[in-house]
Amino acid sequence: MTAPLSHDLRQRVVGAIEAGESCRSAATRFGVAVSSAVKWSQRYRTTGSLAPGKMGGHRKRLL
Repeated sequence: MTAPLSHDLRQRVVGAIEAGESCRSAATRFGVAVSSAVKWSQRYRTTGSLAPGKMGGHRKRLL
């Protein structure tokens, strides 16, 4: 499983979007997926936080 991208990168991408740049161009400029840039900006608008969401979950026992 991969680790979340850095908080600094998230701040730079969302800062560019808040400054008026489109999600697509900000994602291209910083080298992240467009879907990530959209999700980060939506999360920032709704919660005010850029912290990554919970990863993983409960795994049922096999036996």
